Amino acid sequence: MAACHWILFVCLTLNFCQRAVALERNGCSSSPEETCDFVCDCQDCSDEQGCGYQGRDFVCDFEHEGQCGWTLLSDEGGYMWQRRQRGNTLPDSGPSSDYTTGTSTGWFMAVTAVTTSDTPRTTVLVSPAIKHSSPTCRLRLRYFIWDAGHKGLGDTPLWGSVWQADGEKAVVWRPENTSIRSWREGIIYLGRFSGPFHIQLHSTRSEGMQGDVSIDQMEFLDCALPAPPESGTCGPGFVTCKRDGCVEDYKACDGTDDCGDGTDEENCVYRENFSCDFEDGPCEWDLQTISSLKWKWTNQMNISLSEPLKGPGRDHTTNTEAGHFLYVTKPDVMKSDWTSFQSPPLAPTNETHPCRMVMYTHQFGRVSGGLSVLVAGNQIYPVWERGGALGDLWVKAEVEFVVNSTFQILFVAAIRDQAYGGIAIDDIVLSPECRLSTESMPRPDFPPSPAHPCTDDDLKMCDFMEDCPAGEDESQCGDFSYEMGSSGWTDASIGSQAWELKLEYNETIKEEFLTLTGAPGQQRSEAQTLTPLLGPSGPACTLQFSYSLSGSNPHIGYLAVYVVDGVLGTHPVLWEFSGRTNQTAETWVKEEVYVGARDHRFQLEFRARAEELSSSSQIAVKDVHFVKCFALYEPSGEISCNFEVNLCGWYQDQTDNYDWRLHSGMDHTVHDGRSLVVDMWDTSLRGLSGRLLSVGTYSYTEHCLSFFYKLYGPNTGAFSVKQLLADNSEELLWTRSGAHGNVWHEGHCSVPPQLIGFQLVFEATRSGFDGQLALDDVAFVRRPCSLPTVCSFESQTCGYTSSGRARWVHQSWASANTGPKTDHSLETENGFYMLAHSGVDVLPEGSVTTLTSPVRRGLSHTECVHFWYHTGGKKPGTLNMYVKPTDGSRIQLFSSSIRQGHAWRHGQGNVSWHGDWQLEFEVKGEGDLFSFIAIDDITYSTHSCPTTDRVCDFEKGLCGWSNTQNPSVDMLDWDLTSVQAEMFYSAPPYDHTLFTEEGHFLFLPNSQRDTANQNAWLLSPHLAPTKGTCLSFWVYQATMYDTKLTVWKLSNSEGTRQELLTLHEGGVNWKRFSVNITSDTEYQIVLEGFKGEKGVLALDDIQYTVGVNCAGQKTDQTSSDNTGTIVASVVVVIVLLVLLAVLLVFYLKTKHKADALIQESNVSRISCVGFGNDMYESEPTEG
Repeated sequence: MAACHWILFVCLTLNFCQRAVALERNGCSSSPEETCDFVCDCQDCSDEQGCGYQGRDFVCDFEHEGQCGWTLLSDEGGYMWQRRQRGNTLPDSGPSSDYTTGTSTGWFMAVTAVTTSDTPRTTVLVSPAIKHSSPTCRLRLRYFIWDAGHKGLGDTPLWGSVWQADGEKAVVWRPENTSIRSWREGIIYLGRFSGPFHIQLHSTRSEGMQGDVSIDQMEFLDCALPAPPESGTCGPGFVTCKRDGCVEDYKACDGTDDCGDGTDEENCVYRENFSCDFEDGPCEWDLQTISSLKWKWTNQMNISLSEPLKGPGRDHTTNTEAGHFLYVTKPDVMKSDWTSFQSPPLAPTNETHPCRMVMYTHQFGRVSGGLSVLVAGNQIYPVWERGGALGDLWVKAEVEFVVNSTFQILFVAAIRDQAYGGIAIDDIVLSPECRLSTESMPRPDFPPSPAHPCTDDDLKMCDFMEDCPAGEDESQCGDFSYEMGSSGWTDASIGSQAWELKLEYNETIKEEFLTLTGAPGQQRSEAQTLTPLLGPSGPACTLQFSYSLSGSNPHIGYLAVYVVDGVLGTHPVLWEFSGRTNQTAETWVKEEVYVGARDHRFQLEFRARAEELSSSSQIAVKDVHFVKCFALYEPSGEISCNFEVNLCGWYQDQTDNYDWRLHSGMDHTVHDGRSLVVDMWDTSLRGLSGRLLSVGTYSYTEHCLSFFYKLYGPNTGAFSVKQLLADNSEELLWTRSGAHGNVWHEGHCSVPPQLIGFQLVFEATRSGFDGQLALDDVAFVRRPCSLPTVCSFESQTCGYTSSGRARWVHQSWASANTGPKTDHSLETENGFYMLAHSGVDVLPEGSVTTLTSPVRRGLSHTECVHFWYHTGGKKPGTLNMYVKPTDGSRIQLFSSSIRQGHAWRHGQGNVSWHGDWQLEFEVKGEGDLFSFIAIDDITYSTHSCPTTDRVCDFEKGLCGWSNTQNPSVDMLDWDLTSVQAEMFYSAPPYDHTLFTEEGHFLFLPNSQRDTANQNAWLLSPHLAPTKGTCLSFWVYQATMYDTKLTVWKLSNSEGTRQELLTLHEGGVNWKRFSVNITSDTEYQIVLEGFKGEKGVLALDDIQYTVGVNCAGQKTDQTSSDNTGTIVASVVVVIVLLVLLAVLLVFYLKTKHKADALIQESNVSRISCVGFGNDMYESEPTEG
């Protein structure tokens, strides 16, 4: 520890010298002694840089490498703080984004991983030296604690302390350490430090994953000492400090140095012996009590220096661990849950000369049940009380005693049997009117005992259901419907404003309301009032109330509603209003706030802060009611819903990070109708997921859930459907990710039967930050789903079944450690596909295994079947694809027996069968020892398959071009849109193909998100070696040197790429470009776009002429491998027909009644190619 102190001393000296040099360089007259004091002495505020914060706002967001001067002090065993970003992909641990920008590119401070250790390891992040702070100084920050690896968080995964230059220390912050994958707000109440000090942030763990503990967005608030007024003199009602600052009169002689030089605490007249800072003992306060639980005179050093959760961490007088106070906490053996101490007898007082008491209390942790001050005279009655825990700070309180008999001041503390916390009292100051009495104490009349509740089950109290005959269990829970309901609201304010309950009588009508008033607290924080613990609540739960922010000022203040979860702590704001509702106090605004289903007991909280308290202004709340909140109340509503009126049988999950919202003007069926959306580009969103839950349902037979959705934008995230079971386990039913174009897609997934109740979940995952997710026209019907138009095998097999000698396996590399290392859809080891082992021990030579789809209804026009396949082994076998009519013989669409290497290849075939049919994938073994063939991403399009020589105008999809989902090569996606459909991004005025607003094109738009200069790859299919192929395309690049487009030739066998063309010159019209391509090996074309800050980059009408160069000269003997394959296939078919004609004439006559177009496309692609963007169509159906 001594070594740490020397390190801090050296850091302080170096920091002082560096600032002196910096100030001299900036030509600032301020001396180094005036740096880091929360006052900008230099015009550019350079004296307040690198102080643990930057600039006039005193904020540190860690976006710059200097980390605002924060440095690593300790890294035991390699466990350390480090500045980092989330990265291109959603990690298994740590935040899904930083807090400041809410994106993957924002920076924050996070701990590294720590492997299993016998002794906990600690890392410390330390601030630069800060000169001093005011009593109101607090540090607001965002922190993240999530036990991603389920290793256990321990007692102190994160806590804060202060180390002063003279060696004094204090624990100042111990946040809730429950595991939540979300940023939370924390406030470190620093208080008054008269000399230089460092803030230290500690993390201690024995085991954990990277990023499990993180911090971001630090803001120092109200930390400067009082500044001299502009007029030069302090006005009436203020004390003039020696430093020329001004302090309100009511802050004088209250035991706190508000001036910063002690002026306001000089020449004070106290009642000696009872005004006590407890540094030398308990003074004349009597600590005897009839309770077995006792108050103790102690300090933090005697409580614990090694266990941060024990004790208040510091006293109020000196703000150090050495200072003394009175303290009570839960004993090892809990025999009593209360204790008390009292003053000596005091003389009677009156209204003109009341006895006034100032005190400081510390009520921290769940052990703190509450603190009361009582008068014990002729009667015993409370005059002040504060329930529960108030946070990790000393809170100032004032109590006035007007008693007409000899009395004692009685302090009573209530203690709960919880894990940590306690109650402390310090710096009791009594006014001279509090005089000792020589008379004996009267025998007091004790107040009557409270009525025994009708139930001994605490969980039935305030659970929104009347269990007692007269509803006593719900009568004091905060609902104004009950006569005593308003008394359920308890003020928990710690600052200069507080809530109080007022009663007014208008003729014979009693009106009660909660209103904001002044308070003695030091902090400039919001006033808070809370209900008792409520719930749990059901999905229809709503808070109704009326509110008024009235007065002459246009901005009266701020009012908000919060939920404080009994397990997870305070949730983000539920509702808020800022400004003014009206000028007169008689006008009220009615409001309904959705509370929703809460699984844990919780409290509702009103927070408010007035700009200025006066008799002419008001912030008030009345008519508070809890509506339909009982946990077992099920709202009416169908799961099938078009969202035109409301959410039907769907409701917002209250355990997620953000809500879906109803949006008008973007509807699947009616253009100006409504749908549900999540705007990933919304800069206010934080956190990972937003979830919609259905009402509970039962399903004894298979059901099909169908819906229409959009996944649109260059960085959209993911959309999933899940089944939530009664035991809170979840099963993934369906998922999509990446850009899918500005068009509606139909998705459906099979919902398996369940013998117990379940809920369906629509989940938006904010793994991307620049796009939009929309949902509309949900249908839940009792029947199996038909053959889906898109099957990625990520959650289900889409109804495909296996038959034959061996079975097809639904697997991922992570689950089986065999087959392709990544799937094609997500390009991860966790992605799923269907795999057939074709080794001789599983599938002997000549044997077959078949994967068969559900029945698909025939159409009047040709469809194209696209799929991706992967082969492994020297002789993987033969892969055949057939269409099998329900009333006829199967017809071959595709065949390949060539070893393709470690890559996913693209296959396709046309189907012109007009009746119902099934698709069959057949693998035939060839006797290899270790081999396989895998299938992924089967897609059906409503038009014939594209050919390589056709211009791709994007009116019927991407023609085999696709985005990649490989984060090692790009971060964004090219997306499909039209001017007519575009409502958010800037776009070209028209497409190039049709020259209309209805025509489609691919583009990379600019947006508010911090994704400028990020790239997106668009890849062609695999192309055969060529001596000359011409690539041509049209580009819209309106802004000069903003966006960039680079054309690459990607060689798979060599693992290299060659730059062919780079464009960044811009132009207000579409421009055509062409480039010749030669390659001795198989290759792909990559069109790499870089997003701009101002302009849009768009592509249209892409064409490559295989074997023909840009001069129109034929360069290759054959145009492509496809031609040779097709010719060979035709020859084989002819030979088979001749042989079968001789041997089986009758069989041939019946076999060939089917009139089908047989076309094979043996185009293949490398593993970096992704799924989701090669089949854009208007309203395609998916599964």
